[in-house]
Amino acid sequence: MAQVLEFKLPDLGEGLTEAEIVRWLVEVGDVVAIDQPVVEVETAKAMVEVPCPYGGVVTARFGEEGTELPVGAPLITVAVGERPTSGAEDTGSEGSGNVLVGYGTSEAPARRRRVRQERPASGASATAGQAGAAAAVNGRADAAAAPAHAQAAGAPATVNGQAGGLATEDGPVPVISPLVRRLARQNGLDLRELTGSGPDGLILRADVEYALRAAGRGATAAPAAEPHPPVPQAPSAVPVPVSSATAAPAEIHTPLKGIRGAVADKLARSRREIPDATCWVDADATELMRARAAMNAAGGPKISLLALLARICTAALARFPELNSTVDAEAREIVRFGHVHLGFAAQTDRGLVVPVVRDAHARDAESLTAEFARLTEAGRTGTLTPGELTGGTFTLNNYGVFGVDGSTPIINHPEAAMLGVGRIIPKPWVHDGELAVRQVVQLSLTFDHRVCDGGVAGGFLRYVADCVEQPAVLLRTL
Repeated sequence: MAQVLEFKLPDLGEGLTEAEIVRWLVEVGDVVAIDQPVVEVETAKAMVEVPCPYGGVVTARFGEEGTELPVGAPLITVAVGERPTSGAEDTGSEGSGNVLVGYGTSEAPARRRRVRQERPASGASATAGQAGAAAAVNGRADAAAAPAHAQAAGAPATVNGQAGGLATEDGPVPVISPLVRRLARQNGLDLRELTGSGPDGLILRADVEYALRAAGRGATAAPAAEPHPPVPQAPSAVPVPVSSATAAPAEIHTPLKGIRGAVADKLARSRREIPDATCWVDADATELMRARAAMNAAGGPKISLLALLARICTAALARFPELNSTVDAEAREIVRFGHVHLGFAAQTDRGLVVPVVRDAHARDAESLTAEFARLTEAGRTGTLTPGELTGGTFTLNNYGVFGVDGSTPIINHPEAAMLGVGRIIPKPWVHDGELAVRQVVQLSLTFDHRVCDGGVAGGFLRYVADCVEQPAVLLRTL
């Protein structure tokens, strides 16, 4: 007997209460295996592939791409039961109960197969027909067809996200950000007609905005060629001035949700709750750059500059642990951590993210370099997990990659401090009593004034600057 089971959006952890559908990985009529990912969603923390705990035939999908669903809302329905009569492999009727990729059953996911059937004329009857075919998974029509028909008929009559059962071109659209999809959808722009400027043809928001501006220019230029000559006005009529300027582009409203919304909420809360202060200092980074060049010339994995700065940070936090803490406002106490989970700011197409390197104080430069590279790539592809974006105790912000010298960064709430690093450029500098051109960097420290006074913050920043200027200072603590 086939049984139709409903799979709801599971609790993805970290206190998340909603998620936005980015991309469906299955369609109605597909055969899925237990723990096979069926949809890709975006939460306020990361992009997550959600696996289905049931194996069988997909009878209905709930929600279009770009739709935001609360935890507990239906995602899909699956008809489970005995092995299909077509000789396909048994996908199993038991659910694993898992909600995240990488946990639970170890069997490899079965290959998806589409249930071939005639496509009726209307989208509603097509959905009902697919539900009926799924309900007859044992090769006969039974009582399970009724609930399958009812649930499928209640779902939107869409195929591949388009009304009326119209088929789309094969292959996914190279878009990661749901905001880009929504912007195109709201303006009636077909993403398949665009060529992305991002890596591997990825369509970025700038590509969509450029296409919209180009379409706007074409629309305003069209009336210029009038098919009929203008009707002459009477001599007494006052001529109406015609502006030669093109119409201003329409306003674009972007909802503060997903990653952008989470960043906005955290920054606003930080500025609202934390009495922060900033101090900064210029440092001669010439010796640090030479030390890095010597390390990389010795062979082995290349050491990144960010890894060396992180190693300096962990050494400074060992000397000034007040900055590796947080304030518990409800308990009215300062909580000092015995470990350093180092966050680092990374700009991606999806917005600003702060991945966290666990136990950074116990890692050497090679380990830090490898972990920075792994997390940066995961952030670029949108595959960071919620656990990799939370739990930081101190943040390192290398805004020098944007070509700027200084900044007063906002503390990553609920942490107590953030070290900012500007660009390293040649500047005139007094070295050994003589004017010389040296590699100079500006360092800034923004700190929560509740956890320490200026003396501690100044001592921390001065120690970081000393290590940048004379890396051999670190040898005292190794």
